[in-house]
Amino acid sequence: MNAPYQFTRQLRLLKASEYKYVFDQPCKSSDRYLTVLARANARTFARLGLAIAKKRVKLAVARNRIKRLTRESFRHHQSSLAGLDCVVLAKNGIDQVNNHTLLHSLARHWQYLSRRCKKS
Repeated sequence: MNAPYQFTRQLRLLKASEYKYVFDQPCKSSDRYLTVLARANARTFARLGLAIAKKRVKLAVARNRIKRLTRESFRHHQSSLAGLDCVVLAKNGIDQVNNHTLLHSLARHWQYLSRRCKKS
């Protein structure tokens, strides 16, 4: 597998303090299905955190599908997001969306955040 496109542990937000850093002063992108928060970090690579709440998406199968698609989309767009910490939040109704629509929504969020949030 091509190393630059792997989703390794260092590309994830793991600690509560890392999530808090993003939540404190986020650059925000939102649509009908998702809210994506981002904040510039001191690293040369992007990191991803997922907050797909059981309250928003009841079935574990649906939550896992959303997380899998989000990680895959992030993996493909990580080069344009270098230097950002991103947190993805699900909204009600996202479990009814098909994969194509969800991936398209995520691509728009990544594009918007890469333009607007770098070094802000």
